[in-house]
Amino acid sequence: MKILVLGSGAREHAIILALRAEDTQHEIFAAPGNAGIAQDATLVALDQLDGGAVTTFANENGIDLVMIGPEAPLVAGVADALRERGIPVFGPGKAAAQLEGSKAYAKRIMDAAGVPTGRAVRAASIADVEAAFDDLGSPYVVKADGLAAGKGVIVTDDRAAALAHAEQYLPAGPVLVEEFLSGPEVSLFFLSDGDTVRPLSPAQDFKRAYDGDAGPNTGGMGAYSPLPWLADQFGSEQEFVAEVTETVALPVIRQMDAEGTPFIGLLYAGLILTPAGIKVIEFNARFGDPETQVVLPRLRTPLSELLLAAASGNLEDQPQPDFSDDVAITVVLASEGYPEAPQTGRQIAGLAAAAAIDGVRLVHAATAGPDAPGGDLLATGGRVLNVVATGTDFASARARAYEAMGLIDLDGGHFRTDIAARVAK
Repeated sequence: MKILVLGSGAREHAIILALRAEDTQHEIFAAPGNAGIAQDATLVALDQLDGGAVTTFANENGIDLVMIGPEAPLVAGVADALRERGIPVFGPGKAAAQLEGSKAYAKRIMDAAGVPTGRAVRAASIADVEAAFDDLGSPYVVKADGLAAGKGVIVTDDRAAALAHAEQYLPAGPVLVEEFLSGPEVSLFFLSDGDTVRPLSPAQDFKRAYDGDAGPNTGGMGAYSPLPWLADQFGSEQEFVAEVTETVALPVIRQMDAEGTPFIGLLYAGLILTPAGIKVIEFNARFGDPETQVVLPRLRTPLSELLLAAASGNLEDQPQPDFSDDVAITVVLASEGYPEAPQTGRQIAGLAAAAAIDGVRLVHAATAGPDAPGGDLLATGGRVLNVVATGTDFASARARAYEAMGLIDLDGGHFRTDIAARVAK
């Protein structure tokens, strides 16, 4: 197929690598991409938020499938523009993308569908926030209602810090103050064609910037898959996935279909395993980053077939996705100062040596070409790249990942050293 992938981050690079790994050779375009993606796809100078421009390119170049990676084009309605012209697209339309674009909308859908989640209060002023804090108690959870590039959430015992966070986002509209939920977190992806869902394998990511879950929240500093400890509570990963499918994914998809906003694309369920059972923390309307980087390397079913079936409304014809028994972990290399004030434009050395390690692949998040021919790539953002390692067990995968990371040199760069440590013992 001719496939156009919209996006410029590690999630999109991971998707392209999964498409490249298939037996069938696809012609892959990426807009706008990055320096790492350029090694695996043809970059296109295209505004990913401009539905008209994307549609024109797809028509003129005979694109068979458009895969929308990030949330911003989804919320902007790019999928709608493509569907209106009959172009298969994996990603929800503007209305359905509000499941991620508005935390308040997602809570309303969950309530209507009977999906278990924490209590939440929509606060339009600091007085409302204060009242919600008094009602829900500490730790305080405040979320920006709209898109915030993974930085709109604070969880803290510090009331002043929580109020300051609310004040930062209130000028843009109401915020959500939520009940604090305690327990291990799990990310689970579902492919949906608006009616049928197919689950992928669960993963766990690490949101805090530093070891031991210290420091500020980030877009994600690492992840691993599968989650062997799910068997302790649910009997097996399969039983856990089946429960979430029946109590979360299908009710939400059916509710959205009943409201005339069918969800076609990737439903990302951010879950927490509380003493009272599984509850939803949030939904995203696209593949998660960095979880995609560890889920897709384990996927045996051709990703292109799943994406096209969902985009075409034929997902019921697809069997359950099949996964390797291998494990995968990813460790994120971040720029100095990330997440508050990342320092960019610095050279990254050692990439070839790191990529040469058996079982390791480098997935680029924010890289650009060198200043001069033959020079090192440059870091252009906070999360620069992912080292992804696979193996027969977590100990070997971690050893590979951290050996590779040790070969990469980015002045001031930092990464967590405890990713998947719990399951490698």
